Amino acid sequence: MSFKKDEESGVTAIRQDKTVVIQEARAFHDSNISPRKCRVLITKILYLLYMGEKLSRQEATSLFFGATKLFQNKDAAMRQIVYLVIKELSPYADDVIMVTASIMKDMQPNTEVIYRPNAIRALTRIVDPSMVQGLERYLKSAIVDRNPSVACAAIVSSYHLYICAREVVRRWGNEVTEAIHMRPAASSAASSFGLNLPGPLLSLRFGGDNAPSDVDQTTLPSMSYIVQYHALGLLYLSRQNDRMAVTKLVQQLGGSKGSSQSIALRNPFALCMLVRYAAKIAEEDANMRPLMVELLEGWLRHKSDMVNYEAARALCAMNISTEQQARAITVLQMFLSSPRSTLKFAAVRTLAELAQTRPASVQACNVDMENLITDANRGVATYAIATLLKTGNESSVDRLIKQISGFMSEISDEFKVIVVDAIRSLSFKFPSKQSAMLSFLSGVLRDEGGYEFKRAVVEAIFSMAKFVKGSKEVALGHLCEFIEDCEFTRLNVRILHLLGLEGPKMPEPHKYIRFIYNRVILENAIVRAAAVSSLSKFGSQNAQLTERIRVLLQRCLEDVDDEVRDRAVLSLRLLDPTILHATLVEDASVPDLAVLEQNLALYTQSDTTQPFDYASVPRISPADAARQAAEAGKRDSFAVTGMASNALAETDAIPPTPSEHPALDLYASYATQLAGITEFASYGTLLASAPILAPAPLTESETEYVVTAVKHVFSEHIVLQYNITNTLPEIVLEDVVVVLGGTMEAGLEEEFILPITSLSAASPSGAVYVSLKRDALLPFPLATLKNTLQFVSKEVDPTSGEPEEEGYQDEYQTEELDLSTADYMRPTEVDFQAVWDEYAPAASASETFALTALESLDASCSTLVELLGMQALGGTETPSNPSVHTMMLAGRLARVTGLETVVARVRMMYEPSDGVTMQLSVRAPSEESCLFVLSAIA
Repeated sequence: MSFKKDEESGVTAIRQDKTVVIQEARAFHDSNISPRKCRVLITKILYLLYMGEKLSRQEATSLFFGATKLFQNKDAAMRQIVYLVIKELSPYADDVIMVTASIMKDMQPNTEVIYRPNAIRALTRIVDPSMVQGLERYLKSAIVDRNPSVACAAIVSSYHLYICAREVVRRWGNEVTEAIHMRPAASSAASSFGLNLPGPLLSLRFGGDNAPSDVDQTTLPSMSYIVQYHALGLLYLSRQNDRMAVTKLVQQLGGSKGSSQSIALRNPFALCMLVRYAAKIAEEDANMRPLMVELLEGWLRHKSDMVNYEAARALCAMNISTEQQARAITVLQMFLSSPRSTLKFAAVRTLAELAQTRPASVQACNVDMENLITDANRGVATYAIATLLKTGNESSVDRLIKQISGFMSEISDEFKVIVVDAIRSLSFKFPSKQSAMLSFLSGVLRDEGGYEFKRAVVEAIFSMAKFVKGSKEVALGHLCEFIEDCEFTRLNVRILHLLGLEGPKMPEPHKYIRFIYNRVILENAIVRAAAVSSLSKFGSQNAQLTERIRVLLQRCLEDVDDEVRDRAVLSLRLLDPTILHATLVEDASVPDLAVLEQNLALYTQSDTTQPFDYASVPRISPADAARQAAEAGKRDSFAVTGMASNALAETDAIPPTPSEHPALDLYASYATQLAGITEFASYGTLLASAPILAPAPLTESETEYVVTAVKHVFSEHIVLQYNITNTLPEIVLEDVVVVLGGTMEAGLEEEFILPITSLSAASPSGAVYVSLKRDALLPFPLATLKNTLQFVSKEVDPTSGEPEEEGYQDEYQTEELDLSTADYMRPTEVDFQAVWDEYAPAASASETFALTALESLDASCSTLVELLGMQALGGTETPSNPSVHTMMLAGRLARVTGLETVVARVRMMYEPSDGVTMQLSVRAPSEESCLFVLSAIA
């Protein structure tokens, strides 16, 4: 009945009162210490801290020094928990450094091993950064200790010390390297696995100093080499900013042919970390990619499943050839038949991700994945189904959907969303199977599920209705049945809005009215308001239904919600055959925004007192207006259609969604920013900015002065914006400018520089602008500009915090900045075929290139988009076939005369022996533009 006594004494109580615990802490000062009582009390203190209880400095200090008195007790369990409470109380207590001497006694090599790791961890929490150098000798010796627990404690503590004493920890590289290839003591390895063997047997079993030379050292449990995992992480942390050092580290530890020495890593966690480092190097450095791929392929044959999977996942995520990726897929295919659910889940999830870009490569695993559909782990079954839907053929669709329906009710919403997304993608691939897919989606809509799941299903039905020909009427019917029993207001509003837009265009529009009017009767105010707007669209677009809709809307005039009544009144007014109806409904024309903007600009600049003549603005059709908006790159900014239905749709209770085109937002931001600078106000419209999504780095992010650059192109000028950050708080930079070199060779004339007055700790960042004049005879200057940062450096007085009066002139050399073809190009979305046919009589150019350095069509597509700076259209930036692909590009070229739309078609063919052969065809209004785009490749 001991548990009953514990319960009565409050040990197992969940909630603890801070005041009571502090009062009980007087037990720390008793002359006769009770180890059990103190352990329970410390547990309560730790519970309060972990639950976020706030302790005052006085309370924390009192508890801290009370706990330190327990060092005098010999109870091992209590001594260990004392270290834990010291670590947790140290951030809140005062004068914690006074306990350093007591802790350092337990760090000595002759101390019992059970105390040393705890003492090391506690000391690194209380030590002052200035004292780390004095403790260096103790920590370095602990790092190379043959006991894994001591070495791990020292290395992990070094992670925390690296934040405040980076240079000191970096000096421990030799000791950390020694810890990686040092063999743990046999007794330590045995104790870590709970083995108590006699001395000779222990030495033989674990390969000790007395073991015969023919004993295989790999029999030592790999987890006894856990020190390698922690030491490798610390080595990478100290060398991560040196790419060559990291590459050398991976080569040495990975055992590559090019390394002078190799160290065998036996811990699977360490090897997995090394795999990730190798994958990162391959991603960042194309020259090292073949060597890293060779290392990863070697790890595919490792004896640890964990390492095999990590290497296979890295290869599947890399942009390499299909043949190189096939080895990784073979390993994942073997895991699909493993009895371990974790391996099956990891393998099928990786294959599902790969199937999004290379479905043909994953098809070899389809037979194995079909066996997983009935797997007891529904996560495995879900990913197997999703992958099969992406890689299967048309004949297998019905069978797969039937199998999916059997277990949809057994999986979580997260996995249901994965299946629904796969069904939506499959509907675009096999439109003839739309009936089975819509039936499946409508069926799962009736199942239990949360908002995200139901939203995913509704979005899938929306996409099918919009993009799959012949499915709109059936999709609307399923949505009508869904809103009869839909508990989510947002989904009801969205569906009602779609019914209002598409319902009047259907062959039998009257059958949707019943479902919509039911919402007016049965739902909340937000849904009722959306239903009223939807009904009005039926009446405004179908004359035969107008009178019926008017009768229904008149019933809504007595609604208890003012929003519903107001919409009903407005809708009835719009359905009345008056001038207002003719203006808002029958007249579908809209004003020409370009002419309207120009007339408004002239009107604001004039001194006239007459009102603006809006009637003089020419009107165009909505289709022409949408085309102009798309060509100008202002998608989603033109919402006026002149139709009463859209006027009502604007008030639907749907919150605005985030912008899908962040580049357009950045263009607008840059244009507004530059227009606000007086010196650039007369430069006109900003034509292009590059790089638009992220400024080009001219220094490393860890240097004392971080510099990035953005190139802004105007019709007659180029403005270089240098974003500069001073990372040294003890230094103030004044009169900061950037001096350019190489402008004369490119035909550019430097006009002026806008400097930064000061960069200090209070305001560490700023921008230097350099204005360059474009030569009319050289419309597209290409150059490599040298950039030198010049400034006056002043040190900050630590006492007053003010910079010294006297400073010295200094300069800082940054990397070169290239003006390339992509800098004059602004990506845009256009109707490719229409523009391609329109430019056929104008100017065109074509040329064939052999790109032997590129290893796949994926690499070719990404490289071309980067070189040309154009927008890939219709998802053509991702090849669906590894051998043959056609990519369509569009952009607006920043000429001296303004923006000019350019389209390009790239036909590519890949052969493993010859690389990529590419034919680039360009069409534009002028031949000069075509040749300029071609010159980016030549």
